[in-house]
Amino acid sequence: MKKLIITTVLAAAIAAGCGSSSQSTSTADSADTSADTESSQEASADITGSVTMNGSTSMEKLASALSEAFMQKYPGVSATAEFTGSSAGIESVTAGSVDIGNSLRALKEEELANGLVENIVAIDGIAVVADPSNTVDSLTLDELKSIYTGEISNWSEVGRNDAQIVVIGRESGSGTRGAFEELLEIEDQCAYAQEIDSTGAVMAKVASIEGAIGYVSLDVVDDTVKALSLEGVEATEENIKAGTYPLQRPFIMATKGEISEQSDAVQAFFDYIASDEGQEIIKSVGLITVD
Repeated sequence: MKKLIITTVLAAAIAAGCGSSSQSTSTADSADTSADTESSQEASADITGSVTMNGSTSMEKLASALSEAFMQKYPGVSATAEFTGSSAGIESVTAGSVDIGNSLRALKEEELANGLVENIVAIDGIAVVADPSNTVDSLTLDELKSIYTGEISNWSEVGRNDAQIVVIGRESGSGTRGAFEELLEIEDQCAYAQEIDSTGAVMAKVASIEGAIGYVSLDVVDDTVKALSLEGVEATEENIKAGTYPLQRPFIMATKGEISEQSDAVQAFFDYIASDEGQEIIKSVGLITVD
């Protein structure tokens, strides 16, 4: 899997002396900073064109936030995105109808063979949550699979309290549902009691129904539900970055060819994502940075 490598290079100027010499150095530094800012603004203004994206509905929040901020910095560039699903995004970038295909799944071997490149810009964790009164602390992946396929229907079967399991999931077509089922290898096998059309609604249902279980993005988990460990590993940012928590998914912005082969506008967009400002946007929408 090819990762978008995010590198920040810091340059520092070292000045010696005191009195008028120090004052002169400070003045020179201020002038250099001002010149650098003006140069950056001029460079931004020189770049024109467009950045077009299509793909995952679950990447809408991130793609929209990045596009809006990017266009403010690069007023000569139009950044637009459609959200029709990961597979549709990959098909679009393969066909050359968009610059970037947003995907929540890894690219397949045949897609890579067609010249697509995975650029992982962020990571999301999928938390498994239960109602707050549940006495279960951790599940194995096999237990979780069996719960969602209907083989296990009572919490007593996993050695905990005697209560019927109410299986909550997202609606068909949801990126979160697709990633959850794909990671557990239970696509089209789930026996849902209720299929919910939003993350917030899943949280509310699980919090209010005794015996309920559901899955949501890590960033929305709060104390209204109980987050369960998987294989004894908690769903935390640290564990996701370490690769020890199993339910995690990459946010991929696929390109046809390397980033360096793209238009100036697309290259500037990826540079912006890698910048401090872009990284803060990734964090602000509840995702985990790659570095």
